[in-house]
Amino acid sequence: MSKPKVFVTRIIPERGLTRILQHTDATVWQDELPPPRDVLLERAHDCDGLVTLLTDKVDGELFDAAPRLKVVANYAVGFDNIDIPAATKRGIPVTNTPGVLTETTADLAFTLIMACGRRIAEGRDYAKSGKWRTWGPLLLLGQDIYGATIGIAGIGRIGYAVARRAKAFNMTILYNDAVRSDMAEKELGAQYVSKQELLARSDFLSLHVPLTPETRHYINTDALALMKPNAVLVNTSRGPVVDTMALFEALKAHRIFAAGLDVTDPEPLPADHPLYTLDNALIVPHIASASFETRNRMADLAADNLIAGLEGRLPPNCLNPDVMRK
Repeated sequence: MSKPKVFVTRIIPERGLTRILQHTDATVWQDELPPPRDVLLERAHDCDGLVTLLTDKVDGELFDAAPRLKVVANYAVGFDNIDIPAATKRGIPVTNTPGVLTETTADLAFTLIMACGRRIAEGRDYAKSGKWRTWGPLLLLGQDIYGATIGIAGIGRIGYAVARRAKAFNMTILYNDAVRSDMAEKELGAQYVSKQELLARSDFLSLHVPLTPETRHYINTDALALMKPNAVLVNTSRGPVVDTMALFEALKAHRIFAAGLDVTDPEPLPADHPLYTLDNALIVPHIASASFETRNRMADLAADNLIAGLEGRLPPNCLNPDVMRK
């Protein structure tokens, strides 16, 4: 009996990839960059399963080009790259890799909070450039983290994990979300506030909202105008949640203190983008989940999801489970 045919759109960690190769007839895209659109459509044509990344657009056109497709295993917790209704309409289960990257992403968000607040990147550059001649009372003054006020926009798994870290720093925790979190309020002492109050009171604002039409440019010129001049903005959610040029203008004019971005719009941010000219912008290349163990666990989940879907079972992390029940 022949093995199901699968296309993996990038090399993923060995632990999960080995299982995929053992259970399927898999082709793995070897390039560092994602497969071009025409290649993706061509490779998907006779596939039973796809392992995709956030950089791959998975939509009705792709589904129609792959009439044998039984499952899409997205190697990510986010899935805004996939047209879920289009998949459901065609009876194709779509999966993601939730949960396993919560703590690692929260670690990176808090790292950016501390690095931006205390101007770590600026300090490194100052020392390397030969400018460091002596200790100075006014040298690279930053913002205190301990005892400050943190705002959490979106208090799902990752937002809650960031708030838990903030509690250990004796921070006042504010949050805004479409749904109030009794757990955050009872266990962490978090205070639910309006978006306007969140912006106005936060010394550090950490973004953890999903990308939807309502959250696109959640942070825009008007939002930035409400923030404190000593405020630090951190985004580890999705790039388009922040209006990039509005943020550039606010940072350039020092209307806020600093920003730490793990995600950008566009992504990747071009090397000649004006944000890179600012000392108070710290930009890293979408590495929130980039630890050895977390990326391996994501690969494990992707393999679990893919194999279950190919075998006609309900994948453990199915985003549209009704297609399997039918």
